[in-house]
Amino acid sequence: MARAANTQFAVVTGASSGIGFELAKQCAGNGFDLVIAADDPAIEQAAVDLRKLGAAVETVQADLATLDGVDRLHSALKGRAVDALLANAGHGLGHAFLDQDFTEARHVIDTNITGTLYLIQKIGRDMRGRGQGRILITGSIAGFIPGSFQAVYNGTKAFIDSFSFALRDELKDSGVSVTCLMPGPTDTEFFERAGMMDTEVGQGKKDDPAMVAKVGFDAMMSGEGDVVAGWKNKLQTAIATVTPSGLLAGQHRKMAEPGSGKH
Repeated sequence: MARAANTQFAVVTGASSGIGFELAKQCAGNGFDLVIAADDPAIEQAAVDLRKLGAAVETVQADLATLDGVDRLHSALKGRAVDALLANAGHGLGHAFLDQDFTEARHVIDTNITGTLYLIQKIGRDMRGRGQGRILITGSIAGFIPGSFQAVYNGTKAFIDSFSFALRDELKDSGVSVTCLMPGPTDTEFFERAGMMDTEVGQGKKDDPAMVAKVGFDAMMSGEGDVVAGWKNKLQTAIATVTPSGLLAGQHRKMAEPGSGKH
């Protein structure tokens, strides 16, 4: 059954699986109708599942690493006011930087940074003009740690973590809140897609994406500036802020170097 016309409206990117899908579920279960986007056909099945929660759900399949893809998503909103933007689209890439295909490395940068910022700017301007809105950006505790054998991904998350705090300060008197969700390793398709299943971190214990999403959604609704999901990740982040970068890079090598997992 369709909800009333005054129902809140959310946009969730990277919503076909993992944290993004769970964020969309949080929205659907808490009175939001949705436009969800991802670059793979699984976004259609995600919409079917979300509609069972009573939400009206539209889908956009687009490569959000491209400006054209972001424009397609934005045009699908048809000028409707967005109450919450959950900018979650992102992916990683394992192995040593010099051994990576640069096209793949650039796609990580363009997805995690360029497309994310472009979408935030387009929707954020409308929010600022109305004097209300919520933005949740999926950063990562990886942004605190130089990521040997995951150098590009960790670098993009350092950028996103920093950007979110700066944007929050710029918008502090605007009625628009900015929250940065910083998960640790989470049980999603991330590590398989990144080619990291032979690593210690790829094979290790991970957080439940539903838990991570609830922590992030609740923080967004409360207007918090940032939230680290999971107490172990909070501890790791606290330690990382006082540990020399060279030492952190060496520690990251142990868990992300190809072949570091159990055979």
